[in-house]
Amino acid sequence: MTEHDALAHNYHPLPVTIARGEGVVLTDVEGKQYLDFLASYSAANFGHRHPAIMEALRAQLDRVTLTSRAFLHDQLEPFAEKLTRLAGKQMMLPMNTGAEAVETAIKVARKWGYLVKGVERDRATIVVAHGNFHGRTTTVISFSDDEHARADFGPYTPGFRTAPYGDADAVERAIDEHTVAVLIEPIQGEAGVLIPPEGYLRRVREITAKHGVLFIADEVQSGLARTGETFAVDHEGVVPDMYVLGKALGGGVLPVSAVVADRDVLGVIEPGQHGSTFGGNPLAAAVGSAVVELLEPGDFQRQAARLEPVLREGLEALTDRGVVDVRVRGLWAGIDIDPSLATGREVCERLAERGVLAKDTHGSSIRFSPPLVITEQQLAQGIDALSGVLGELSR
Repeated sequence: MTEHDALAHNYHPLPVTIARGEGVVLTDVEGKQYLDFLASYSAANFGHRHPAIMEALRAQLDRVTLTSRAFLHDQLEPFAEKLTRLAGKQMMLPMNTGAEAVETAIKVARKWGYLVKGVERDRATIVVAHGNFHGRTTTVISFSDDEHARADFGPYTPGFRTAPYGDADAVERAIDEHTVAVLIEPIQGEAGVLIPPEGYLRRVREITAKHGVLFIADEVQSGLARTGETFAVDHEGVVPDMYVLGKALGGGVLPVSAVVADRDVLGVIEPGQHGSTFGGNPLAAAVGSAVVELLEPGDFQRQAARLEPVLREGLEALTDRGVVDVRVRGLWAGIDIDPSLATGREVCERLAERGVLAKDTHGSSIRFSPPLVITEQQLAQGIDALSGVLGELSR
């Protein structure tokens, strides 16, 4: 990049310029093909240009794309019915991005706390976890401990208390008479696909129920089949009070997000108190409905679960080649590289040269999150490419 670039430098992308995508394969402007092992941070869970999603998109493009929420349209209620049925909840509130959905959940939790729980107004607190990533809005970065994302954007929004991730007892200690919710990622994606200890989510559910506070599960990255279940909390049989959804809900073609909860929670919102011109627009609702229809039979969930051991065993075989730790759940992996060998960025650059696109995070960690339509052979190709990169670096 040069000082004359028109694009603000809020990202540091790999030196690859994509022109086309199909399934798991991305093609750059020069015609080179790559296996996509990022899936746009799980936004492209169903692969690029999935036929059912594209069909729904094209059909709606020929009808109406935007009405705003000032009027009703014929796609929104069917979408709401399908999504609430999938989640086992009564209501949903549609937005666009994951960060917007998190902000929505925070607002709902606070108002619920004042109207339903009886918390003193403007005193509500929400318990969050160290290492969290819920977006980059001003409120969300206020309770982030990632100083790179947080520094120089203050003053920060108050009302949050932080507990170590994976420590349920610490969550309980952080709850007081002003606490309205506990907001956590069932698996911390940006932190490096960190999987909490077995029983943590169940214990958090027990604690929140005991103290009369809401359990909000941020499933923006972990949800919608990525981990081998519809939601990551399903691995522990946990049902939160609110699901925060995004990314894959847009099928890889549109920003679509939602908060899903029962009526006694989402019902506190009244007309004029929260909204979005584009949230729940006809195009988004049509695509969202197609996504839910793809998820309902469970094929994508089973595919991620079936390939989990293939991914885990392939990566664990590299622990004597420069990999120091591996965390896998479904088709999602966090891989820590020996920092004396290379940074995560360097590994991802070398992977790109070998035709595999992945993303680094936090120093020497990288993530694999390929589209769920990936074949076992393609998965093996990606693992082999990482093996080759580690071999190069070890010479």
